[in-house]
Parts: sequence; structure tokens; C-alpha cells
Amino acid sequence: MLIMLYFLKIIFSTLVLSYAVLFLFAYFFSDGMIFFPPRAGYKATKEFVQLKTATGDSIFAVYLPNPNAKYTVIISHGNAEDIGYTIPFLRKFQEHGFAVLSYDYPGYGHSSGRPNEVGCYAAVNAVYQYAINDLKIPPTRIISYGRSLGGAMALDLAIHHPVAGVILESAFTSAFRVATRIKIFPIDKFNNLRKIKSLKYPLLVIHGEHDNIIAFWHGQKLFAKAPLPKKSYWVKNSNHNDVSFIAGDEYWRTLVGFTDTLSSRE
Repeated sequence: MLIMLYFLKIIFSTLVLSYAVLFLFAYFFSDGMIFFPPRAGYKATKEFVQLKTATGDSIFAVYLPNPNAKYTVIISHGNAEDIGYTIPFLRKFQEHGFAVLSYDYPGYGHSSGRPNEVGCYAAVNAVYQYAINDLKIPPTRIISYGRSLGGAMALDLAIHHPVAGVILESAFTSAFRVATRIKIFPIDKFNNLRKIKSLKYPLLVIHGEHDNIIAFWHGQKLFAKAPLPKKSYWVKNSNHNDVSFIAGDEYWRTLVGFTDTLSSRE
């Protein structure tokens, strides 16, 4: 009996130590597992603007105007890409009747600094202030869109500032739960599931049903926890990075249809 208790004590101590080590790693080193900034996909020409954030970073942004647009979409891009890589996608928004304002996170593209949660939120806030103060775009004409990692910035923006609506595509419930599925730490990063309960603006959640990077259930849980008004668009046979390609014209009809509902609320 004493031997059994001794071994149980060793197992328990090992589990506690393992958990503590894992917790400390998550707390101090997880940014290296979350962010994957690529080599800059564009040259820092006059086409791009530089904005200063509250955390002292200098971030790059691009504005694609559309004189016929009712709404400007602030686009927070995914991981392992920058605004240079997403220009063709941004122009698709332009072609479908939107003006577009997109930006890079600290450490992405030609933006200064190192990527972290606080710095990314500061970046989207700086872009919003630029839209309001410099471009003179009313908040009621701004849609906050985020794809994948960018969903966290798009949601945080809408929690702290007035917007017309929010679009989350292939977003996660939280950064840690992409790997763990369930909550195992008292801390987390980019906790979208907690924040989304406080959203006050219309929401469209888009997710590929066969997403092998951020599983489909993330989108389902975000949609379930979000208050009304909300809409979902689940794309069959779609993975993580091919949602708009697989969906084709229906993707853009869905986005335009969502913005039409925003107009009806005015």
C-alpha cells in the first residue's frame, strides 16, 4: 500500500511539474508558436501609408478607395501573409462595391516591432483612427473583417469601437484552443470566445467545413456564443485558405447580402 501511494505521489508530482512547465512556456514563449510573419510581399512605396500605434510601432497600411462604395471594409489578414500577398483579394472587395483599408501587424511586411497580442490590437486601433480622422469615414460606414488570426483583431475593434458590422472568416475561439481544443490554462491569448458575447453589432461568421488548420467547430462555437443579429455561412468542401475560391460567386453574394441587411437597420 505504501509503495502504491509512493508511486501515485511521484505520478502526481510529475503531472504538476509538467503542467507548470507547459504553463510557463505558454505564458512566455507562445508568441513564437502563434505568429509566422513571412518575408515582405511588397515594397514600401508611396502607395502605402505609415501609421504610429499606441505601443510605439510604425505599421504599414493600404487604402483602396471606391467612389461608389457605401461601406469601407477594414481587413485584418491571416497569419503567414501580409498586405502585399493579399492585394488581389483586397481588389476583389473593391470590385464588389467596397472601399478597402488593410494593414500589417507589428513585425509583418515592413511594419516595425515584434508581433504580440497587445501590439496587434494597437495596430487595428491605429487603422480605425486613421479611417475616422484622416479619411473621414463615419463609423456607421465601417465593416470590420478578419480572416483566421485577423478575426481576433476584427472582433476586438468592434468590441471597443462603433462599426456597422463584423465579418469573421476561419477565425478561432482562442489561440491556445487551436492546439488544446479545451481550456487548460487560466490564461489564453486572443480569446475571441469570451469577447464575442459582448458584441453589439451584426455579425457574419464564415468557415470552411473541412478546415484542417482552425477546425470547423471554432466557427460554430463563435456563432453559437454571439448575440443577435448574426448570420452564418458554412462553405462545404472548403479548407482554411480556399474559402472564397471554393465558394466562388456565392461568397461575394453572401457578403453583399450581409451588407444589405446593415443598410436596412439604419
